[in-house]
Amino acid sequence: MNKNILNKFLILIALFSLLTVGCKQKKVSLDGDTPVKVKDFMEAFSPIVLPFVVADSNIHAFEDTVSIGPKVFNQFVPDSILSEIINTEKKFSIHPVGRFEKEKETYLIVNITQKKKTHVVVIAFDKKSNTFLAAKSMIDDAAIDGYIQSLSINKEPTFTVGKERINPQTKQLEFTHIGWVYNTAGIFMVIVNDTNEDKKKVGVILNPIDTLPRKNKLSGEYATDKKNFMSIRDGKDANTYQFFIHFEKKEGTCVGELKGILQMKSPQEGIYSQGGDPCVIDFNFEGNEVTIKEKGSCGNRRGMDCFFDDTFIKKRVKK
Repeated sequence: MNKNILNKFLILIALFSLLTVGCKQKKVSLDGDTPVKVKDFMEAFSPIVLPFVVADSNIHAFEDTVSIGPKVFNQFVPDSILSEIINTEKKFSIHPVGRFEKEKETYLIVNITQKKKTHVVVIAFDKKSNTFLAAKSMIDDAAIDGYIQSLSINKEPTFTVGKERINPQTKQLEFTHIGWVYNTAGIFMVIVNDTNEDKKKVGVILNPIDTLPRKNKLSGEYATDKKNFMSIRDGKDANTYQFFIHFEKKEGTCVGELKGILQMKSPQEGIYSQGGDPCVIDFNFEGNEVTIKEKGSCGNRRGMDCFFDDTFIKKRVKK
């Protein structure tokens, strides 16, 4: 073979090798609409060492510059998880923070930002199959009456949400520390609740849809008491409603909460059902009452020994 031809051939092989290596090293884009492999999704989260602490003041310090698109995120996490945290019809961003593994689970920490508010969310996956198990929004960077919020994760792991401030009147430290763990029932449950604040004040239930419009026929407040109620607000059309349910059973030891979209199937019957989410709830409206019945598995929205099976009475609107 001619020496010049041989040299050209060797150069072509070298260039091809470099291009091949470059392609292998190129990271997979996660911010588009194209499906990705679960391995690439997991590797977007850098390993972290426990214990790990993040506060509302440095909530962005640990997040990666990588952006995860909603369609890629929903490929592995039910879209109902996002809709419980933010308004998915408006612009938002998702950034990985970190990953750690235990014997049976893989935990991902992710930042979800909409407007100027960022939520730190913990997501549990089955370590063997890489399938979604549960998710819990832990803290955000929205100021709450001067409180400093933090999330600390120990080696067990227990996810401890701290809320602290100096009371402007008494000049004393006020704190509430709530410890969450993922259990075999498939939910994040409270194992520690330590506070030096007024118990009545700490027990206030925040209704995330309270200020939304309630002009449609079924919109309003339904309740049996202050700790067992359902709020229904107007949706995008006459057959769609937004709702928020809160209940406390067994003397407050079993609590459930769910925020979502109710789709009416008939004038009296509706359903909550989101693609990829095993939680399904039927709604039946009759007179001034609404009865809910849990059909799917809503274990990550409630305690293991109670269900979304209740009847609420519509409250009259005060003029």
